[in-house]
Amino acid sequence: MHDHHSHTSSNRIGWAFVLNFSFTIIEFIGGWLTNSTAIMADAVHDLGDSLSIGLAWLLNKLGDKGADSTYTYGYHRFSLLGALINGAVLVAGSIWIFTEAIPRLSNPEMPNAPGMLMLAILGVAVNGYAAFKLSKGKTLNEQILNWHLLEDVLGWVAVLIVAIVLLFVDWPILDPILSIGFTLFILFNVAKNILVTVRLFLQATPDKGMHDKIYQALSNLQKVQDVHHLHLWSLDGERNVLTAHLVLNSVVDQETQIGLKAEIAEKLSHFHLEHTTIEFELLDEGCRDIKEIIG
Repeated sequence: MHDHHSHTSSNRIGWAFVLNFSFTIIEFIGGWLTNSTAIMADAVHDLGDSLSIGLAWLLNKLGDKGADSTYTYGYHRFSLLGALINGAVLVAGSIWIFTEAIPRLSNPEMPNAPGMLMLAILGVAVNGYAAFKLSKGKTLNEQILNWHLLEDVLGWVAVLIVAIVLLFVDWPILDPILSIGFTLFILFNVAKNILVTVRLFLQATPDKGMHDKIYQALSNLQKVQDVHHLHLWSLDGERNVLTAHLVLNSVVDQETQIGLKAEIAEKLSHFHLEHTTIEFELLDEGCRDIKEIIG
């Protein structure tokens, strides 16, 4: 199921890359024809987005590879790396937009409004379709890339509004004001995704509630006296890994162990874990990993 999901994810990112890069070329041509520095600036920003999406596409494809002796959990964390890189690029791009827009507050320039209007309509359609394709994805990589595209959509909506207004009134300052507004909105949301990605990189528990429920489920097993060294982390924001030590309250025979394993598998099936490693310990055996006991 994960393999099919990963393939679908790669296809969505691939389509987003083709659409974004193709439209970036159109933007450069349109910016030159309309003599609009705002559109040229957006074209440079979209070029950065295209490179980021292309990188994410490659990393996502790499993440589809199976496990080997070097990456024993597989290559799924490369997708997480792509999310982190793209988040950083988007933050850098937003800062760059600020450096372009803020000076224009004091020295606004009147662009070619009819040309802006036509490019804005095309920009909203192309980037909106690409964002819609990626909105179906659940990985952090796709979520970060979706914010790239939503930034572009909002940017073109701003250009569309400004173009319509400038057809009737001479208010060029609207362009930098709207650019700063939508960039702040995107920056806030991307910052939250980056924080989640960094936490996953540092192997923080992806869901504290899930951790507590798993601990409770294992502790409630009839043959279990204690649960410790329960570690829950995520490979890519979707595929979670669990390891735990279970202290048995009595010596059990092989048949009882098999039944206990089946009971554990049934309890954990509700959490859709990618990998699980459970170690049994006898009551007076002592834990070899005694340095750190985590419930």
